Amino acid sequence: MTDSIKNAQEIGQSIWYDNMRRGLIDSGELKSLIDAGITGLTSNPTIFQKAIAESTDYDEAFHKLVIEGKDVGAIYETLTVEDIQSAADLLKVVYDESKGADGYASLEVSPHLSNDTTGTIKEGRRLFKLLNRDNVMIKVPATPAGIPAVRSLISEGINVNVTLTFSLAAYAKVRQAYISGLEDLLASGGDISKVSSVASFFVSRVDTAVDSRLGVGHDDLKGSAAIANAKLAYRDFGKDFGSAHFEKLESKGARVQRPLWASTSTKNPEYSDVMYPEALMGSNTVDTMPEPTLLAFIDHGNVAETLTKEVNKAERLFIDLEKAGIDMEQITDGLLIDGVKLFADSYDDLLTDITKKRTELLKEATPVGSG
Repeated sequence: MTDSIKNAQEIGQSIWYDNMRRGLIDSGELKSLIDAGITGLTSNPTIFQKAIAESTDYDEAFHKLVIEGKDVGAIYETLTVEDIQSAADLLKVVYDESKGADGYASLEVSPHLSNDTTGTIKEGRRLFKLLNRDNVMIKVPATPAGIPAVRSLISEGINVNVTLTFSLAAYAKVRQAYISGLEDLLASGGDISKVSSVASFFVSRVDTAVDSRLGVGHDDLKGSAAIANAKLAYRDFGKDFGSAHFEKLESKGARVQRPLWASTSTKNPEYSDVMYPEALMGSNTVDTMPEPTLLAFIDHGNVAETLTKEVNKAERLFIDLEKAGIDMEQITDGLLIDGVKLFADSYDDLLTDITKKRTELLKEATPVGSG
C-alpha cells in the first residue's frame, strides 16, 4: 500500500478509483490497485463511452453478442453489467474485511431517467437484482426527481450512490432521503445494517464555473469556491450524522452516508494537480479519483486532516462571492443541468457507436448476394 493511500485511510478516508474499462480487469491492473489500497470503484456513462468506443477491450465480447442477435440496448447493458460485476468480485475481499463498510463498485441508471422518479426506482431495483452482488451501488442523480427515488431504494435495502450533488441545499435533501429510507426499512422489519450509501459531491466543476464568472479584481477568490462548498457540506454532514436522531438508527446498525468527493481532477493547469484531494481529507469520507489524479496523489500527495480546518473562512468566502456578483445557487443549479446533459449525451453517443459497430459486424457476417 502506498504511503499516501495508507495515510488517508488512517484519518478515515477511503480512496476509490473513478475509472472503468475491461482492460483494467483483464490486465490485472485493478487487482494491483486494490492491493495498493484502493477500496472502491465508480463509473458513469462518460467513462463507459470512452472505454467501449475508444478501445479494443470489448471487441471479442461485442462480436459474440452481435452473433447471438442481441440488440443495441442489450449489448450496452451486458458489457457494462459484466464490468461492474467483475470489479465487484475483485473488491469483495475489501467488502468482507471491512464488514461492508467499503469495497463497492457503482453503476448508474440511465441519465434519461433523471426527471422520472418512478422510472428511476424501477430501473434501480432491476439493475441491483441483475448485478446480483452485495457490494454494488446504484447511482442515482440528486435531481428533484432522483432524491425521492433514493429514499425508496434505500427503503428496499438497495445500496445507492447519489451522484451529481453540487449544492448545499440539494445535499441536505440527499441526507434526509437516506435517513428517511433507513427509517422506512427499519419500520418494515428490514436490516438497516446491510444497506450502504455515499453522496457524490462534485468539486472541480464548481471552480470552473465560478472562476469563469469572476470579473476583474477578484483573482483572490478564484480556485476557492469548490473547496469552501465541500467544507460546508462536510460541516452539515457532521451535524446530521452526529445528531441524537441518527444515533438511534446507528444503535440499530445504520451506517453514515459518507460524502464522496467526485470531480477531483484539477481542470485549471495553474492549480496543483492534488489541490482537491489534499484539501478534502477527513474521517468518514471517500475521494474517488481518475487515473491522472490518483497517480499524482500517490506520487506527491500530502495527507493531513483538512476538512474541518478554516470552516469559518469558507463561510466568509461565500459572502465575498455574493458581493462579487456570484449566485452560488444559480451556479450549482446550472451544473446539475449540465451534468445530467453530459451523461445523457455520453450515453447516447455510446449507443450510436454500438449501433454503427453492430451494423458493420452484421454486414460482414452476411454473405454477398444473400437475401
